[in-house]
Amino acid sequence: MNKMASEVTTQPFEELSTLLPQELSGTKKSWQELRQVVREARKLQTQLINRVPNNFTFRTLHDESGSKTRVYFLGVPEGSRENTLLYIDIDQNTDSGGDLSWKPMLDQFHATPYQGGYSKEEQLLRERKRLGSFGITSFDVDLDCGKFVFPACNSLFTCTDDCFMTKPVFPTELKSCCTGARLDPKICPNNSELIAFINNNDIWVTHQGSGVERRLTFAHKGLSTAEDPKSAGVPSFVVQEEFDRYTGFWWEPKQYSESTNTYRILYEEVDESEVEILHIVSNDEKGVDDYRYPKAGSANAKCSLKIIEFKLDDEGNICDGILEKHMSESLCSLFPWTEYIVRVGWTPTGKYVWAQLLSRRQQQLALVLIPVDCFMEIGCDIEMKCFDGSSLSAVQVIYQETSNTWVNVHDILHFFPEEKSQVSFIWASEKTGHRHLYLVTSKLHHGQENGVERGANGMVDDHSGYLQPCVLSAVALTSGDWEVMGKQIWVDEINQMVYFMGLMDTPLETHLYVVPINAPGSIRRLTEKGHSHAVGLSPASGMFVTVYSSIDMPPCGQLFNIVHDDMSGQITAVSLGSILESPFCRGYKPPEIFSYDSQCGFTMYGMLYKPHNLEPGKKYPTMLFVYGGPQVQLVSNAFKGLRFLRLHTYASMGYAVVVVDGRGSSQRGLAFEGAIKDCMGIVEIQDQVEGLHHIASQVDYIDLNRVAIHGWSYGGYLSLMGLAQRPDVFRVAIAGAPVTTWNLYDTGYTERYIDTPQNNQDGYKDGCVLNYVEKIPSEENRLLIVHGQIDENVHFYHTTMLINALVKACKPYQLQVYPNERHGIRNPEASEHYETLVLSFLQQHL
Repeated sequence: MNKMASEVTTQPFEELSTLLPQELSGTKKSWQELRQVVREARKLQTQLINRVPNNFTFRTLHDESGSKTRVYFLGVPEGSRENTLLYIDIDQNTDSGGDLSWKPMLDQFHATPYQGGYSKEEQLLRERKRLGSFGITSFDVDLDCGKFVFPACNSLFTCTDDCFMTKPVFPTELKSCCTGARLDPKICPNNSELIAFINNNDIWVTHQGSGVERRLTFAHKGLSTAEDPKSAGVPSFVVQEEFDRYTGFWWEPKQYSESTNTYRILYEEVDESEVEILHIVSNDEKGVDDYRYPKAGSANAKCSLKIIEFKLDDEGNICDGILEKHMSESLCSLFPWTEYIVRVGWTPTGKYVWAQLLSRRQQQLALVLIPVDCFMEIGCDIEMKCFDGSSLSAVQVIYQETSNTWVNVHDILHFFPEEKSQVSFIWASEKTGHRHLYLVTSKLHHGQENGVERGANGMVDDHSGYLQPCVLSAVALTSGDWEVMGKQIWVDEINQMVYFMGLMDTPLETHLYVVPINAPGSIRRLTEKGHSHAVGLSPASGMFVTVYSSIDMPPCGQLFNIVHDDMSGQITAVSLGSILESPFCRGYKPPEIFSYDSQCGFTMYGMLYKPHNLEPGKKYPTMLFVYGGPQVQLVSNAFKGLRFLRLHTYASMGYAVVVVDGRGSSQRGLAFEGAIKDCMGIVEIQDQVEGLHHIASQVDYIDLNRVAIHGWSYGGYLSLMGLAQRPDVFRVAIAGAPVTTWNLYDTGYTERYIDTPQNNQDGYKDGCVLNYVEKIPSEENRLLIVHGQIDENVHFYHTTMLINALVKACKPYQLQVYPNERHGIRNPEASEHYETLVLSFLQQHL
């Protein structure tokens, strides 16, 4: 639940419109009139979302005429409905300020599976990633040869850009003997003919040149869920849903392979034998789907790291004798406190595997290095060379993070090539209360030469220096009461620069910044204030693309060149042209951002949508739209006409709409987020009510006697808690896919914030909606519950438990079930019905 659940998603329509329904407040509308309002709004939403390019990759090309940079990305070309591969060429002599037109890479290729739809595996992956777009949504590329691979139409496809491409090409399907979906394709860095992928929870590899395909792992047996608990190369549900890692295998780095025909893949094997199986009613021929789902306080999946090693002959055939290698002593044995392996990869030299290990309460994280020597062929003697005192001797911790609140997992880690006795890397830490960048240098241990003590069996003693970090230095590159974003950094090792996204200027705007490694604290912003930016950058090409917007401006995009002045040391960004013009949205009225000093001591931010055709002296019904949970920020200086266009629609129907980011939400530091520690559902409602009352005191048109609270997922949970705790404030509540008792939600999310039920009974009791049912009003038409029946994240059982409690207490409620929907409503018909239902409910009962 750490990603905000998207309860509705855009779908293609036959016609696109730039007109929103105007000034529809007044007399009550029929269901069909409300339906038309929804349709018109969603046409514009589809048009705007389809325009936004993403996933930028830069490639430098050389030919007889010189060099140029080609920028690849995903987007929807004019007249199409699907995401596809596009590119822009940037010549060295490109004039600044010009318009850079998109060019399609693929020739009339349709990537969406129209017949039969997505496979179950793809549906679940799209749920985990919160994907609502169609077409190509991801790709892998070998920038040296220009080969692309991507999943589409329930299959895998490749195409190659040979630098001289002048017209679109039709991609080649990778033929296969596999049954079922092939997912997560990755090109081998050492041989672009080799492509690994996941099929039926195991790793396969295909050689495109020879057409040879081989299954590499045999963890999954193809049996029932109860009989088949293992997988290879696929993260567990919790790691995907709560830690945002969607892959479980990694090719060995390119230039450091020991043999030209030997290939290695690091992978994660997952054993869910002890994880509870849930049975969810489905509408297919089986009638029931089985899922492994670890509820709070129950057993998680057991995970281990392994390496598969194989060789190719001259014809591209995989030779016999594929080796499966595992660690002689597991990470969980070396670090008994470990519950999750949240991040994994190789160091640049390929000598080490690194892993981030996280404790169950998520208050301790260790970054460990694992020498490749530690992975031994299965069946070898336990006393292996990785523990015999050789130069690459043992698993060792190079950094450790602890927190009294929790450790937020991030993706910021950049290794520099390790030296003989030490390793340096860029890391992000919240040890000051805000996430900042550090240049860390740690000592590398090398066996008995450093006096390491070992037990009788040759294993490293727990009290040796190996399992405790020896940090030689940790230099803060950034600091202050602001946040570095945790998704990505770009390191220019040649110029010794670190580029990052952050909120240094304001918590409402995301910007690109750069800091010299040799001048910590000398931070320069490279993007324009007054907007929020999403950036793709290439240190090698010295360019970046930003797609930016503001509260009142739809997304537009520009390409910039990064200029270093060697004399002054200054870094500037020079525009090379526009890649996306901001569209004109006729009829769109943006919200206004407001702020206030809260009684709890923090500055709070909110948004207000004014009712259209505002009449002086008139009071208007109001919706408080809420998420309110951790790791989500709703209020920012970014365009809200994409994901939240329907809030504008409510305003067009004569409602004031208020949004408040209270304590528990993200981008404000650990103290702000950590206010919900050990008890959820209390301070969030206090902050929402305070924000509502504040803005009502500043404007004269909010009718505090007619306030609705509405949200989805965590917002659905708070909608129920709001009605139960403050029925005097909220006239009606519309709760979408709500958590009703944290005992039923997953380990990774729930235990991070309120520990296990065994350790925090009071927190689970105080945060449980079921314990507030008696306080829910007994008046009719004050509660509407909406839920997808096959929701595998917040299971429909949450709503079942709530209904049982409501019936027992004889409380009135209305229920809308969508039989074919999961946690997000994806089907266009269901989405249209849901949005119409909300408008109808508000019109009748608010």
